[in-house]
Amino acid sequence: METTNPVFSDTIFGDWAREQSRANAMTVQGTASKCFLLLAILTGVAAYVWGLGQSGANVTPWIIGGAIGGLVLALITCFAMKWAAVTAPFYAAAEGAFLGGISWYFNEMYPGIAFNAMALTLTVLLVMLSLYSSRIIPVTDKLRTGIVAATGAIFLTYLISWLVSFFGVSVPMIHGSGTIGIVFSLVVVGVAAFNLMLDFDFIERGAQAGAPKAMEWYGAFGLLVTLVWLYISILRLLSKLQRE
Repeated sequence: METTNPVFSDTIFGDWAREQSRANAMTVQGTASKCFLLLAILTGVAAYVWGLGQSGANVTPWIIGGAIGGLVLALITCFAMKWAAVTAPFYAAAEGAFLGGISWYFNEMYPGIAFNAMALTLTVLLVMLSLYSSRIIPVTDKLRTGIVAATGAIFLTYLISWLVSFFGVSVPMIHGSGTIGIVFSLVVVGVAAFNLMLDFDFIERGAQAGAPKAMEWYGAFGLLVTLVWLYISILRLLSKLQRE
């Protein structure tokens, strides 16, 4: 059974586990350390771009460049996992540029929204980590299947919305600030939050399987992908609530 995070797959560990000694194996602590490093890079770049916006500079190029660069680097990392030690820090920097600019724009429209979104993202992360570590909500095959289906449905909805926009058709119900739009955003936030639990499970199983040390970077990268998605989803939800 695969985790819902597209950068993770259960089939990764099997062959590598037999090639590596325990001394060079992936650990949960090592992955956590690398995740903190990636978050530090993302936060530092985001703060820099935010400062540019505060000084009156145009941050749009940073947003566009960060979005495109982040997507390209994410795809490279997914297809070349052993390069994650190099690509993951650059991905974090690209996402920092994107999030810094986007957060500044949202904060100009709704003062304080960026801080609230960041605080809520951290809160959700800690809550889901607590639920996972205490096994209050066990990660079962049924849970994985449900989150896979929900994530796929959300992706398909966004894809259809994007495709029809080329024909001048919009989907105001899910993007608007009405009841349906708010409920949809709540569902997206919930699905993103549960993806965190599956990511924790993936990292733990990777460590138990004796995956190579390099997989710590890949595990940290995958967790960062989910955190970025969660933050953007919360930011969109809060903006809809502000428009009510």
